[in-house]
Amino acid sequence: MRGVTFFSPNPMERLPYYHILHLLSLIVLTAHTFMAFANPDPANKKRTMMITGIAALLMFISGFGMLTVQKIPFSTGWVLVKLVCWFGLSGLAGIAYRKADLRGVLSVVALALITVALFMVYLRPI
Repeated sequence: MRGVTFFSPNPMERLPYYHILHLLSLIVLTAHTFMAFANPDPANKKRTMMITGIAALLMFISGFGMLTVQKIPFSTGWVLVKLVCWFGLSGLAGIAYRKADLRGVLSVVALALITVALFMVYLRPI
């Protein structure tokens, strides 16, 4: 039995790698976004923006990698809704530093975006 590698000729063998990368980047993005809500200190801004930007990019790449492997078209409704949720969540850490007085509202928005994205991926209603 040969080992499974990322560069395997069978694309379905890459799916777990994309899935793990997607979930880990979601956790990092969410954690650092809520960290920005809890402490919007300008001294932490550069580091937080770098980490959330990298996590958002990895989340984007791994998400489209999973779509490609599973041959799911981009124009599917739940994919577009998840893309909007990703875009919204990606920008919230930066907004937290500019509008520190809206941290409570922004955290509710972040939770709503995450909930909608999870609902879309697991139930795929549209």
